[in-house]
Amino acid sequence: MKKHIPNLITLLNLFCGSVAAIFAVKNQLEVAAFFVFIGIFFDFFDGFAARMLNVQSDLGVQLDSLADMVTSGLVPGIVMFQLLGMGNSLTSWEVDKETADGVVWFSSGLDVLPFLGLLITLASAYRLAKFNIDEEQVSSFIGLPTPANALFVLSLPLILFYQGNDMVNELILNKWFLIAVTLLSSYMLNARIPLFALKFKSWRLKENATRYSFLSLSLILLMTLQYMAIPVIVVLYVVMSGIDNMMKATR
Repeated sequence: MKKHIPNLITLLNLFCGSVAAIFAVKNQLEVAAFFVFIGIFFDFFDGFAARMLNVQSDLGVQLDSLADMVTSGLVPGIVMFQLLGMGNSLTSWEVDKETADGVVWFSSGLDVLPFLGLLITLASAYRLAKFNIDEEQVSSFIGLPTPANALFVLSLPLILFYQGNDMVNELILNKWFLIAVTLLSSYMLNARIPLFALKFKSWRLKENATRYSFLSLSLILLMTLQYMAIPVIVVLYVVMSGIDNMMKATR
């Protein structure tokens, strides 16, 4: 029975991602973000549960990637689609807030720019496919993990809705900023950049100094900056990984 527990947790991740996709299509981005965060929580603990119960399996690896493709691949692409639509501010795109039917297309023409956001989904799929056959990414990652990228993208509407001011809102809804985020995140997902994984083989401080430092700083940032902390934490993760790589190279 215990061998099914990690897969059940993974399916909960997939369920949350599926619900998030529905809300993202309806342009209820804050609700979509909430379900993505829960899904990523399950994504972290399915692997933890598999290691604790010693029931790792090839099925679990494949199922985990399929769930991530929805929660951390499809949903961020849809969210970026919606944000680009808002940022482009053309009459061909708007949200029907009364019926919550999501995107409505008018006869004035099809706005193609928002579809650029789905590049994140394509880049996520490519990364996950590589991850499944890459033997290098056992104890660390090569390129930005899809959950980290999803957190970055999903934090933008949360900042916009709950912490935004005129300057911040103007930045987040600037189409050139959103295009840059889309291109950069798609690149980072598949870049040949080693990044540490939050996998603890032991709890010793010496072996996990970077992980403990990162988690402590992340907690402080979350308490002080709230939603604004999320993109900062993702950037911090990349920077600390680079520092960790340089320190290992000098040993």
